[in-house]
Amino acid sequence: MTDHEPARPTENAMRRALKRARDGVALDVTEAAVLLQARGSDLEDLCASAARVRDAGLEAAGRPGVITYSKSVFIPLTRLCRDKCHYCTFATVPGKLRRAGHGMFMSPDEVLDIARRGAELGCKEALITLGDKPEDRWPEAREWLEAEGYDDTIAYVRAMSIRILEETGLLPHLNPGVMSWTDFQRLKPVAPSMGMMLETTATRLWSEPGGPHHGSPDKEPAVRLRVLEDAGRSSVPFTSGLLIGIGETYEERADSLFALRRVSRAYHGIQELIMQNFRAKPDTAMRGMPDAELDELVATIAVARHIMGPAACLQAPPNLVDAEYARLIGAGIDDWGGVSPLTPDHVNPERPWPRIDELARHSAAAGFRLEERLCVYPEFVQRGEPWLDPRLLPHVRALADLETGLADSGAIPAGLPWQEPDEGFTAAGRTDLHRTIDTEGRTHDRRDDFDAVYGDWEALREAAAPGMVPQRIDTDVRQALRQAADDPTRLTDDEALALLHADGPALDALTRIADELRRDVVGDEVTYVVTRNINFTNVCYTGCRFCAFAQRRTDADAYTLSLDQVADRAAQAWDVGAVEVCMQGGIHPDLPGTAYFDIVRAVKERVPGMHVHAFSPMEVVNGASRTGMSIREWLTAAKEAGLDSIPGTAAEILDDEVRWILTKGKLPAATWIEVVSTAHELGLRSSSTMMYGHVDQPRHWLGHFRTLARVQQETGGFTEFVTLPFIHTNAPVYLAGIARPGPTVRDNRAVTAMARLLLHPHITNIQTSWVKLGAEGAAEMLRSGANDLGGTLMEETISRMAGSRYGSYRSIKDLIGIAELAGRPARARTTLYGEVPEERMRTARGSDGQLPELLPLVNE
Repeated sequence: MTDHEPARPTENAMRRALKRARDGVALDVTEAAVLLQARGSDLEDLCASAARVRDAGLEAAGRPGVITYSKSVFIPLTRLCRDKCHYCTFATVPGKLRRAGHGMFMSPDEVLDIARRGAELGCKEALITLGDKPEDRWPEAREWLEAEGYDDTIAYVRAMSIRILEETGLLPHLNPGVMSWTDFQRLKPVAPSMGMMLETTATRLWSEPGGPHHGSPDKEPAVRLRVLEDAGRSSVPFTSGLLIGIGETYEERADSLFALRRVSRAYHGIQELIMQNFRAKPDTAMRGMPDAELDELVATIAVARHIMGPAACLQAPPNLVDAEYARLIGAGIDDWGGVSPLTPDHVNPERPWPRIDELARHSAAAGFRLEERLCVYPEFVQRGEPWLDPRLLPHVRALADLETGLADSGAIPAGLPWQEPDEGFTAAGRTDLHRTIDTEGRTHDRRDDFDAVYGDWEALREAAAPGMVPQRIDTDVRQALRQAADDPTRLTDDEALALLHADGPALDALTRIADELRRDVVGDEVTYVVTRNINFTNVCYTGCRFCAFAQRRTDADAYTLSLDQVADRAAQAWDVGAVEVCMQGGIHPDLPGTAYFDIVRAVKERVPGMHVHAFSPMEVVNGASRTGMSIREWLTAAKEAGLDSIPGTAAEILDDEVRWILTKGKLPAATWIEVVSTAHELGLRSSSTMMYGHVDQPRHWLGHFRTLARVQQETGGFTEFVTLPFIHTNAPVYLAGIARPGPTVRDNRAVTAMARLLLHPHITNIQTSWVKLGAEGAAEMLRSGANDLGGTLMEETISRMAGSRYGSYRSIKDLIGIAELAGRPARARTTLYGEVPEERMRTARGSDGQLPELLPLVNE
């Protein structure tokens, strides 16, 4: 294949690899590279075993003998691209578009004309393909978007997808190239499926001058693998695949297949893989490179089938193989991809699509029945949520055979409204959970979709293992203690790590130093706030593996509060002296992005003087993506609605190595930082948090502290740092045997002390959690550098659902008692650590900060 190619395998190596394939034994990369070189009778042997694997998968899926295709139109939204792939004729330059009389992007009328004509011909898929981020390279693209009122290309893709859904009924399948996690959140509500070819994991083809991807930032393999993972984390049915014959070795091609397998296994979100053969095109840098031979493609399909297994869906474009359909079917494909009766293949315009009746005839000759599918594969049609956004379900169901998940051959596409749900908040489910969690508990310790919703547990266990290995610490802890006492701002990372590992007398010395610093900075008073938690819904499909709070809407413990119920609870809290309500909820797929504004208004209308501390950064991103607003625009609108500050939850550990073990679909660390920083810039202050004691190590805590200190230096917007020890009892990641059972007492003391030292002098308030630690544990943290006890809460379901044993609320006297255990006085505060008005103090003292119907405290 290339100068990098090793010698052909020996006969013995080929024979052994073929036998392992026939016997159904898992192949490794070396064996796969051998089999990619099978030719002649060896290739026939390989294809026969691959076909058997494919047939077993079709039988298990309930569609034996069926090969599928999607009837589609191809919409090239823009041919401008910031990349410079050396084989591509799709991408062009602004001057050529102008000379041909075209705009920088297709206009809405042009897009809808194609979609409407496709619908008239019975097409059900609108394949929207475009170049990567053209506005980053071409001023003309940026100017066009600005003139039309779009912030970026993704915004235009979203807008056109909505119009296609509403005006034609076709289902958009989006190929906008490299996307961020946030881009997926923006596009998921408007498209049932998306895609991006991996092409290859051979980094040298991107990094070395003369390589096919050199000069193309979006073709770096690591970047493209991250996109595939973000699609899985976001529960987006995703299409990917390989482009073979562009200079990769057999070993590199095998490695690419195993990379796809790893992603597929981890997230169960790859709906199909395309095996595409390179075809040289005139007027490209690679015009002299030979086409990938048919045997190369056939062998790659067969090896892919063995690696990916019977459940995988494999496709080969039928217009690139000169009618050699039987060989592709024999190698193990089960799909022909999108075929259009209207539009050309704009990526390979010299290769016309075969007619559908021709495909059916060739498929039948090979013993297969051709059936139409949708752009989203049957498995995901039948899975429904969280893979399909509720706003898309009517559009998908209008075109699907709900028994098989395939296309309904008799369905005629017709536009349907795409809109946010009209009802907003409607009371449903176990709305008394805030009271009964302390007496009746939760119904089950886990959801019944435990084995599927969080990804592949075994793959996750393998991914978690490296990060949980303890680090060898050689730094002298005594020197580190001296530095901490002298000037903690000058602690090196090595010294800080030594202190985070401290135990015994060294830990005692560390906590004394932290407590002395606390006394110097904020004094002896222990602060607390009279507040009420209101978790307005626990319906959530994000898939956080540490969370025992999230429920599906059909689960026994699921609930959603109405706006009146939220306002009622805020008014009850005000009546007993509260100065704050803290409101957070699950990422409920039925709630519109504007529902958060409605919650704030409902509280402010009922209790104008109440401080509304609400919506984690994850909820902010959810609201922004659902409304099509930027994070800044959404936060501005929330502030105008009455939002006063935001909780800095959803941080967990600000290290993606850990985050992607803990969470499946939560926002990346960089996005969390963007949200809180933007909030601070807008005058919305926030808390900061860290959840620890699961799959993390002290080095991750150190990185987290350094990140928070840096953000605070830049914005000054954090009011406090809150330690959140991991509650393991009902946490899925613990029940699966991956996480450890929460932090130890040593961990808690070290984290609290080091928070005081490492965040000094930037964040001066360190809060401990009585919910998670109890009275004695919280008092110990007050002796270790903490100065704040958080709030009365009045209700608390998140930690209690996870298995916390310390009840859902504390009275004012209880909080004063915890402070007294530490030998300290206590003082009420506001959310922003100001003085509480006298009227609020009198009311709170009169009720002891307790609601009249609160149940007795759970004994510790």
